Amino acid sequence: MITTLPTKLTLAAFLAQPETKPASEFIDGTVTQKPMPGGEHSLLQGELCTTINQVTEPQKLAYAFPELRCTFGGASIVPDVTVFRWDRIPRQPSGRIVNRFKLHPDWTIEFLSPHQSRTKVERNILHCLEHDTQMGWLLDPDDASVRAFLPHQEPILFSDPDAILPVPTWLSSSDANLQLTLATLFGWLNL
Repeated sequence: MITTLPTKLTLAAFLAQPETKPASEFIDGTVTQKPMPGGEHSLLQGELCTTINQVTEPQKLAYAFPELRCTFGGASIVPDVTVFRWDRIPRQPSGRIVNRFKLHPDWTIEFLSPHQSRTKVERNILHCLEHDTQMGWLLDPDDASVRAFLPHQEPILFSDPDAILPVPTWLSSSDANLQLTLATLFGWLNL
C-alpha cells in the first residue's frame, strides 16, 4: 500500500527530511512511500543486480545499484534497480563514489509489487525517460511479464518466456553479453 503524505513540499524541503524505511519518493510535488519489498521483489532485485554487474563491471562499462536515490529534474526517486554507465557514476575528487546521486540513471528497472499502483511506477519510469534515461523496465511477477520503455515510444510488452529482453544500446553494442529471457528472469523465483 502506498502512503501519500497530505502536505505538498518543495524538493529542497523533502530532501531535508530524514530518510524513511521503506524509502519515500518526491515527484510532481507529491511525496509517496514505496511499499516494503516482499520475497519475490528482493530475490529478483538481488539476482538482477548481480547478473548485470557480472557482465558490466569487469569491463568498467556500467554498474547496477539496488534502491539508489536519484535526484534530478525536480524529483527524487528510488528505483528498484538503477544502472549507470561507468563514466557517469558520480565520484569525489579522490575517486571514491558519492553518496548522493544528483543525476538520472542510464537504465531504470522497477518491480510491480502487490497493491502498488502501476500508474505511479510507470510515472517514475517516464520521468526518467524525459530526462535522458535510455531504457526502463517494469517487471510484473504476477503475470511474469516485462514492459520495456524507450524514449518517445509506446511500451513494449514481453510475455513469451523465451523472449530475449532488450537492453540499452550502449550495452547491446558493447562486447558485454547480457541476454536475459523471461524464463531466466522469473525462473530465479524457484530457488
